[in-house]
Amino acid sequence: MEGERIALLPVLIAAISRLKPDQPLDSLAKTGMLYSPMPDGRTLALPFERVRALMGVLVELFGDRPPVNGRVIDLSLASAMGLDAIAEATRLRWVGSQRLRDLATRLRAEGIGAEDRPVPAGFTATLRDYQRIGFGWMGFLDDQGFGGVLADDMGLGKTVQALAHILAEKDSGRMQAPFLVVCPTSLVATWRDEAARFAPDLRVLILHGTGRARDAASFDGVDLVVTTYPLLPRDSALLESIDWHGVTLDEAQAIKNPTARWTQVACRLKAGHRLCLTGTPVENHLGEAWSLFAFLMPGLLGDAKSFTKLFRTPIEKRGDAERRLLLSRRLKPFLLRRTKAEVAAELPPKTEMVRWIDLAGGQRDLYETLRLAMDRKVRDAVASKGLSRSAIEILDALLKLRQACCDPRLVKLKNSPKAAPASAKLDFLMEFLPALVEEGRRILLFSQFTSMLDLIKPELAKVGIPFVELTGQTTDRETPVKQFQSGAVPLFLISLKAGGVGLTLTAADTVIHYDPWWNPAVEDQATDRAHRIGQDKPVFVYKLIAGGTVEERMLDLQSRKRAVAEALFNPDGKGALAFSEEDIAALFQPMA
Repeated sequence: MEGERIALLPVLIAAISRLKPDQPLDSLAKTGMLYSPMPDGRTLALPFERVRALMGVLVELFGDRPPVNGRVIDLSLASAMGLDAIAEATRLRWVGSQRLRDLATRLRAEGIGAEDRPVPAGFTATLRDYQRIGFGWMGFLDDQGFGGVLADDMGLGKTVQALAHILAEKDSGRMQAPFLVVCPTSLVATWRDEAARFAPDLRVLILHGTGRARDAASFDGVDLVVTTYPLLPRDSALLESIDWHGVTLDEAQAIKNPTARWTQVACRLKAGHRLCLTGTPVENHLGEAWSLFAFLMPGLLGDAKSFTKLFRTPIEKRGDAERRLLLSRRLKPFLLRRTKAEVAAELPPKTEMVRWIDLAGGQRDLYETLRLAMDRKVRDAVASKGLSRSAIEILDALLKLRQACCDPRLVKLKNSPKAAPASAKLDFLMEFLPALVEEGRRILLFSQFTSMLDLIKPELAKVGIPFVELTGQTTDRETPVKQFQSGAVPLFLISLKAGGVGLTLTAADTVIHYDPWWNPAVEDQATDRAHRIGQDKPVFVYKLIAGGTVEERMLDLQSRKRAVAEALFNPDGKGALAFSEEDIAALFQPMA
């Protein structure tokens, strides 16, 4: 200016610092010019449109208080993609820091992580194309020291992709400490089972229950430690003392409240790599996304106050499309989401998943009381009549235990308390269903017990989910089917016996078995109401299983002795029950 070279950065930052809360950048322009004070007291006049884009990038990266050190901005690697944005805004050529520029270019590239990384030889699952991309994406972020949110739709295999990544880290020789996975209590068994199934080389420790490890020495030689959100505050001293190789939060929306105790513990954990798995990174407001990234990469979105000022308020209250685009661009490299519709061609026709439910409190006590009584009753019957003639006693005992798993109100006892304990399974269902409906899923909900459907219906009314119903008492089957198939309602309640055959419900893409039916063929017939010719969408099947109970024992028995289970629970079957006293003992084992 007038023959004098002036450093532009301090001038622009001085102008930005004059912005008041919620004041748009354009308000700094006066008759098309930007007037900004200089350190020596003079005022510099610049054509606003020449510097507007550059100022916008600075605000996007740092808000109204950029971290200036003399004439230099301290730029974190996580904000490196802003370098390309500055280059675009100024049309200037960059000198030096080529590694940083290359990283910025890769962060902005489409298909980040799509490079073909070798899946570990010991990984027993075959990753689908989109899962290989997710696996490569996690590896790329890990290489650069970044965290990320894998936000694939429910049922697309986030756990499998994460396990492949953890095993790859072990095989690389870089893992000098365990990976920590934090998940809801209901998913502990899922992580245990899928690790054993798909990554058997991983040595897994479940940090849960009263007998869990209490010191760091317990983790020696362990590759993967699995714990739960409620245990984070209780075990904070132990967990915060470990330098974890990585921390993965499953169903990471659990830390959407930054003031929650387990959120604060999660953010204090020491880890070289951080990963969030969630199908719903934002459920209610953008502050939830801020909380996830406060765990993943503190500072990427600024503090909560500046994030609200720069993004939440403009986007949520004013519908600011420019701010929305800026936020999306900031998060794009670190948030990978694929919907079922996007990857439908790669999905199998049917994907089955178990959702584990933990019984607690009065429901657990009721189950254990019944188990003890029924175990004695069955043993006495077998002792007096023999195993082959004790089918009625066995079936009656198992029926009562299954009812206790579904809802204590189903159990009819002579001295039942007036107020039955709460049902953990019903509570889970009423958290699960609204999320599915909000996603646009079309759901078939099966139960063997029509009385259980009667207990579910009032809960649906409370949350405003419309439904139709089909049971043995339904005389007009055609009307509810037409209502569901036409899209008038998102949910179809069906008793297993009434809806197991004779229905075509191809509008459904989701099947929930509230209580497992012990004959797999009958359960499969029910699922096939949706999974049949004419279905053009992948079908997701969820089985709600009370962990540690007769429901889990019977699933295990099914896998080992399928014919045994079919014989046991086929009321029309003839001949002796084809199972042993050892099988009976397994069914009536106490809860862990």
